Amino acid sequence: MADHAEPGVVGVLFDIDDTLVDTQGAFGHALHAVINEYLPGVESERRAEVLHHWRRDPTGYYRAYTRGEIGYQAQRMARANELHAVFGGPELDEEGYEAWNALFETGFRSGWRAHPDAKPAVRALRAAGHPLGALSNAAVEYQALKLAAVGLVADVPMLVGVDTLGVGKPDPRVFVEACRRLGTEPGRTVYVGDELDIDARGASAAGLHGIWLDRPGPRRIEVSAEEIEASGVAMISSLSELPAMLGEIARR
Repeated sequence: MADHAEPGVVGVLFDIDDTLVDTQGAFGHALHAVINEYLPGVESERRAEVLHHWRRDPTGYYRAYTRGEIGYQAQRMARANELHAVFGGPELDEEGYEAWNALFETGFRSGWRAHPDAKPAVRALRAAGHPLGALSNAAVEYQALKLAAVGLVADVPMLVGVDTLGVGKPDPRVFVEACRRLGTEPGRTVYVGDELDIDARGASAAGLHGIWLDRPGPRRIEVSAEEIEASGVAMISSLSELPAMLGEIARR
């Protein structure tokens, strides 16, 4: 593995959800339909709570999926039933979940949009000659569809997903494999993502330069000031700051 003292940053790897793509907004689209159909008792002022609960995933079903402990549809069905239990919806059997998921997925896909800062930053990095790619904790094919829908798949090809090695971030193997496919050494590669632990700290532990994208607004999982200080990773609040951050890392 390359040494961090090696000068310069060559490659840039991106997380996708809530980094390049406004997945929070897309979940809002999906859950609007779910509330109308399955949770009619939820008052308008509580709709934000439904979104927050879904994103937070308090039982950790999605992270169990990224560790290879549960299947994709099994985790989503478990999350749907947990959501219903909290907000007064019916328990879903397999047939009921199939209909629920079709409604959710239609709403989710209709809400896929790139963050406004994504394309300008990506294209500035490409113009500067940096090879770019994506590493995600979702399946490669699904994330490639998402990148295509928002107009970024040609700029940021999907390289590694949770189905590539059967595990996801923060396992160091997925970061190293993404670098291999990008054609860059870990020590000369940056990874940018919106989660401090699995993205920025996970990348740093694997020998990359981890950058935490802490966008304004409520975080999916709250992080204390002590955790942020102890992490030692670089932080940005917008992808517009990324080109300058690469220069700063190169000068360290």
